[in-house]
Amino acid sequence: MHPILTRRALLAAGTATAAFAAPGIAPAEAQSPPGVIVMAKQIDDITSLDPAEAFEYTGTEIIGNVYRKLVTTPNDDPARLVGDLAESWGTTDNKVFTFVIKAGAKFASGAPVTAEDAAFSLRRAAILNKSPAFIINQFGFTKDNAEARIRATDARTLVLECAAPTSPSFLYYCLSAAVGSIVEKAVVMARAQGEDMGNGWLKQNSAGGGAYVLRQWRASESVMLDANPNADPAPRTRRIIIRHMLDSSAQLLGLQRGDIDIARNLVADQINALRSDNRFRVMPQRKASLMYLSLSQRHPALARPEVRQAIKLAIDYEGIQRNIVSTTYAVHQAFLPEGLPGALTEKPFSQRQEEARALLRQAGFPNGLDVALDYSSGAPISDIAQAIQAQLGSVGIRLRMVAGEMRQVITKTRARQHEMAIVRWGSDYFDPHSNAEAFSMNPDNGDNARNRTLAWRASWEIPDLTARTAAAVTDTDGARRVATYQALQREHQQVSPFVILLQEIEVAVTRANVTGLELGPMSDRTSFSGIVKA
Repeated sequence: MHPILTRRALLAAGTATAAFAAPGIAPAEAQSPPGVIVMAKQIDDITSLDPAEAFEYTGTEIIGNVYRKLVTTPNDDPARLVGDLAESWGTTDNKVFTFVIKAGAKFASGAPVTAEDAAFSLRRAAILNKSPAFIINQFGFTKDNAEARIRATDARTLVLECAAPTSPSFLYYCLSAAVGSIVEKAVVMARAQGEDMGNGWLKQNSAGGGAYVLRQWRASESVMLDANPNADPAPRTRRIIIRHMLDSSAQLLGLQRGDIDIARNLVADQINALRSDNRFRVMPQRKASLMYLSLSQRHPALARPEVRQAIKLAIDYEGIQRNIVSTTYAVHQAFLPEGLPGALTEKPFSQRQEEARALLRQAGFPNGLDVALDYSSGAPISDIAQAIQAQLGSVGIRLRMVAGEMRQVITKTRARQHEMAIVRWGSDYFDPHSNAEAFSMNPDNGDNARNRTLAWRASWEIPDLTARTAAAVTDTDGARRVATYQALQREHQQVSPFVILLQEIEVAVTRANVTGLELGPMSDRTSFSGIVKA
């Protein structure tokens, strides 16, 4: 027995074997096949693989490898914008923007990428108005005006007409988000049902021009990607198989046996033990990704400011990080993750239980209160949930634990049906507004609101904060804009229904003969195209 295998790992051995017994996949006793990369990852957060709808970590990561955008940002310098499908772009009045599509760009079908495909893709996102649509819609695009304001003027020229003057860099950063992915219009519309614009089909299929083509997605089981025959440059591995493995011990065992080539969700003690083993490579990447508690303001107790503050003071942030996620998360308590312009690294909250109890008494809950907590059943969130249950319980906040798959938790919070939930949020583009809008804007708190931000999901009605956050994005003075976001964060820390806990440090572990995986600071920037197995 390898010395780092735990009792948990031995119990998970059966899980590892079963996970690789699916049709078309080599059994667990065999090494992963040549020309195929087998990756183990928790993928139960996927709800759709349509770029106009997907808004989860794994879904956007896959979209980043299947589709291309007009512009993107390189991982070694994420503040810099570079062309992807666009060879040039610009504006003369900060309201009308023009993009020229590169000659020779192709979709996986072999058809050329045209400006009409780009226009259709952006119009489609605005018209369908799924979860990520607000990234596009905030420039004034709607179902009613998208046809007129997003248009191709010839085969290679795309014109976007915003409702008002806007910061050019802000628009470009937004178009670099996963929702800015370009789909092939003819392929998508040939599969349309009614007015869904191909959404039903694109949930489980692809029509892009990225390095890979989506061959199969089985919910909470696997994703299979095949090399795009028309990709330029061509990916180095012909097939990527991502297996859903919830238990990190099963991932570790599969990695050690050679059943899998890359493990994406190992926990701290496993990662630390592998650092000195030359059979493996440990790859860390700090991500623009936060883990936080969302407290629904529909819950009468959680709507009390004193209760929210008590929760923030009852949690042992440093203890959770040190004892559960020492290598995979860092304590962070502001809505802008470290690395984004204006991010605060201050940590105003620490465990102060007597203060928390006093605040609960002040709020009218001397005997405590009961709250349901939704959370993912996978590690490390399940372990963090149990720690939070104990810590809140010690001050009188009794949590009813509701474990589920991550997509169930996501669906519940999107429907505003949670009381308290542990969720994650990854920035969509490299600008402070990506998170500021999500956490501190809620222009319409009605159930049928167009922009369903995180603040909306928590039913947090904040007209003044919304107005100030909206004003920040239009400020052309860079230094003043950064100062505004810092002030917004400090206020948000004290009054919001969000308990921001941790910032992710993603760690992938590969076998030593596997190279080329590129982890990005945002999920859709993680690239598979360079992965190769010697």
